[in-house]
Amino acid sequence: QLRLVESGGGLVQPGGILRLSCAASGVTLDGYAIGWFHQAPGKEREKVSCVSSSGDSKHYTYSAEARFIIARDNAKNTVYLQMTSMKSEDTGVYSCAAAPQECHEAFTSWGQGTQVTVSS
Repeated sequence: QLRLVESGGGLVQPGGILRLSCAASGVTLDGYAIGWFHQAPGKEREKVSCVSSSGDSKHYTYSAEARFIIARDNAKNTVYLQMTSMKSEDTGVYSCAAAPQECHEAFTSWGQGTQVTVSS
């Protein structure tokens, strides 16, 4: 059974950098697309980025496209989300999830999430 665990969250100042990790256990990640989702306080969860199982296809929201980078290391069974030029609106819980092969498929396995707070 696939298990996902996020790490790397914390407090960062506006304009700062943070790298989140999504580590998998139980199953290798190479057959899964991995998405990163953001839930801001009082708002619905939204997908901010996704990488396909091959790594060839990457997707970002408009807000994330110029500031975030998603990358996968299948040898480490881990997917990363590097966030730069962080803004207060990036505050919230970040979760990773897995879908079979492609980002347009349904995400069926979820991590517990990691809290990110952007504040001076």
